[in-house]
Amino acid sequence: MLAKMMKKQKYKSSRTDHLERVDIDPTKLEQAFQIIKEGVERRVYPGAVALTSRRGVVLKHKAYGKAVLFPEEKIMQVDTIFDLASLTKPIVTATSTMVLIEQGRLRLDDKVVDFVPEFKREAVIIKHLLVHTSGLPAWKDFYSEGRSYQEIIGEICQTELGYSPATKVVYSCIGFILLGEIIQRITHKSLALFSKENIFTPLGMNNTFFNPPIELKERIAATEFCRWRKRILIGEVHDENAYALGGIGGNAGLFSTAYDLAIFCQMLLNKGKYDKTRILSSSTIEEMTKNQTEGLNEPRGLGWLLKSGKGSPAGDFLSTASYGHTGFTGTSLWIDPVRDLFIILVTNRVHPDRRCGEEISRIRPLFNDAVVGSIMGI
Repeated sequence: MLAKMMKKQKYKSSRTDHLERVDIDPTKLEQAFQIIKEGVERRVYPGAVALTSRRGVVLKHKAYGKAVLFPEEKIMQVDTIFDLASLTKPIVTATSTMVLIEQGRLRLDDKVVDFVPEFKREAVIIKHLLVHTSGLPAWKDFYSEGRSYQEIIGEICQTELGYSPATKVVYSCIGFILLGEIIQRITHKSLALFSKENIFTPLGMNNTFFNPPIELKERIAATEFCRWRKRILIGEVHDENAYALGGIGGNAGLFSTAYDLAIFCQMLLNKGKYDKTRILSSSTIEEMTKNQTEGLNEPRGLGWLLKSGKGSPAGDFLSTASYGHTGFTGTSLWIDPVRDLFIILVTNRVHPDRRCGEEISRIRPLFNDAVVGSIMGI
């Protein structure tokens, strides 16, 4: 089990003698990780942590560069905590939705209006929010005028649909904010508390949370100098709308480490179970990770982006069964059930300015391809 392996070598790269029994060429794996190092050297991002695992064995787990440049430089560590940005969507919001479905408190075909009466869009169902086909636009500024949480939800409910539901995929942060609100109305708990109780604590993801406590600030990678907040953000959610929601949004707000993300990925590869803890059933994992938008412009699972054709952030060599997600701050994870493989890359590419790290969209697939290329016999 990954759990036992990672406990033995916590925050250390695995020894090369482990690699042969999972059919990994150590030289090629090192070449793959060199891509991440070169990204630091080219200033695509100040720092990064990369972790990859196959068949439950951590192949390599390494930190590069700086976690903070300003106001005081700090070296990146393998246990550095990152603002995961939109990885919040599949890890927290989609997974919590699936937990509620398994508890018999929600269905994919339920109307949003049944839970949020003020939404008044009879055609929009829970599944549409999960697969980004609700008709809601991608993004709106809810933060700059100082709106409260309830005012933001109210404005979302008044937002006009841009297209008929289920006719195309338009990636929507707004849809996931609304989905997070639905989870909170059903459970009468914050999204942070519900996900902690039902996902993170059971899995032992002890460095995963919304609104990190102040005592952990020294371990957190910095993000952008926010012109709106007029400061470098360290331990505050980068996404402005999530910040306006109190740091807890269905779209963004989660902080975590590469190590904790590895636990979550292994749970998915294990079809919902990690060590002795089951989070979701195997059938639910299968449903989440199959194409729910057949015939539309982009393949989407329930909360997950699926491996697609040309230009996929997954790269070229992960199997067609692969699924994953990216985050604006420079985070990504991809899971390949065919090869029993996952690849995690977390960076602070928006530090000190989001314009610095635009090349991250190229480095992610290059790294994924190179890791797959280190597998012998494929």
